[in-house]
Amino acid sequence: MKHLLRSASLAGVAAVALTLSACGGGDDAAEDGAAVAPTDAQAEITYAIWDENQKPAIDQNIKDFNEKYPNIKVTVDLTPYQQYFTKLQTQGESRTLPDVFWMNGPNVQLYAANDLLQPVTGLVESGDVDPSKYPDALNELYSFEGTQYGVPKDFDTVALWYNKALFEQAGVDLPTDDWTWDDFTAAAGTISEKLADQGVYGVVTELNGGGQSSYYDSILQAGGHVISEDGTSSGYDDPASIEGLRLWADLVADGASPSVQQLSDTKPNVWFNSGKAAMFWSGNWSVAEMKDSPNKDDFGIVRLPEGPERRATVIHGLANVVAADGENVEAANAFLAYLGSEEAQRTQAEMGAANPAYTGTQEAFVDSVPSFGIDVFLESADEMSFPYPISQNTAAWNALENELLPQAFSGERPVEDVAKELADAMDEELAKE
Repeated sequence: MKHLLRSASLAGVAAVALTLSACGGGDDAAEDGAAVAPTDAQAEITYAIWDENQKPAIDQNIKDFNEKYPNIKVTVDLTPYQQYFTKLQTQGESRTLPDVFWMNGPNVQLYAANDLLQPVTGLVESGDVDPSKYPDALNELYSFEGTQYGVPKDFDTVALWYNKALFEQAGVDLPTDDWTWDDFTAAAGTISEKLADQGVYGVVTELNGGGQSSYYDSILQAGGHVISEDGTSSGYDDPASIEGLRLWADLVADGASPSVQQLSDTKPNVWFNSGKAAMFWSGNWSVAEMKDSPNKDDFGIVRLPEGPERRATVIHGLANVVAADGENVEAANAFLAYLGSEEAQRTQAEMGAANPAYTGTQEAFVDSVPSFGIDVFLESADEMSFPYPISQNTAAWNALENELLPQAFSGERPVEDVAKELADAMDEELAKE
């Protein structure tokens, strides 16, 4: 993912954290022994997603699923990412969640703790789902109190996308896997200066509402951390974490990146896709969009630059989950099991929709757009990845990040002051878990 984090619309997610706690538990808890529908079953189910770029592959998955289950109608409910979790909140409160839907790491514990998700235990015991086919880290990510609730769909790391044509116009050498922060920032500044008359910036990334493709990575590269390993304290007041945040504040202040407001008005992927940014920190979830870009022949990918302490990228992945209270749970389970199959995930890979979680299918994703060099994402997962930072109520402190960090990136307040305020507020939220 966006993916994740592709973190959710944070104001909406914060509301989930405050309201779902009243609706779960007790007799409504999901049963572990759910079954898969027989092939002649008749049902209608809804599948909720947020990425329009992946819909063609999903439509093909549904078509293939219907070859075995011709009488189960699957309707895709596509909601833009910014509204997805807000909508899910409302559905969760009223127990009207979609039958099958996308879930990300920051939210799974919240929904599982409130008995809104069906465990996959029964499907594992029946052999319809085999966790050994997916990375252990993803199985663990989608487990809560020893029970797994999601079937991994894909996984993502972050790399440096670049536009060869813009580098050549600016007379700057192309990025390499050996780049450091100094190389990266120098190139970003030079390109912004030399191509200013074209409205081109050196680099863009997501600085509003999610750190997976930006400051989470730079914090790790500087030797810092977002949350302690035991999940009890914030790392934002660590001097190394502050250095990781300052990287982006300095790029904005120097004019090497659009302003925070500009990045809010026009999303980073649009800047890069349209040829108005030479570099883009983003994950393999961008492949589906970039392969259809008018500038696709100019795009390349290398590893993220090495920071003061190390190379690093966050690793995350989405999962498919089934609502605990759906009216057609057996049909939903059949579809869930299919989505987790080698066939379904290979289809996603071959169509360039996502880097699949199913072991042995990732090469098809790499081969889907050979000109990009997508293998960088797989190499980064093996050699420089760190788990996405979460806790039981990640949403509460995600909202604090979204509220406070733009003040640092925009230059409105000193980075150190914002980071320390965020750390104190985050510690308060973690103490409530």
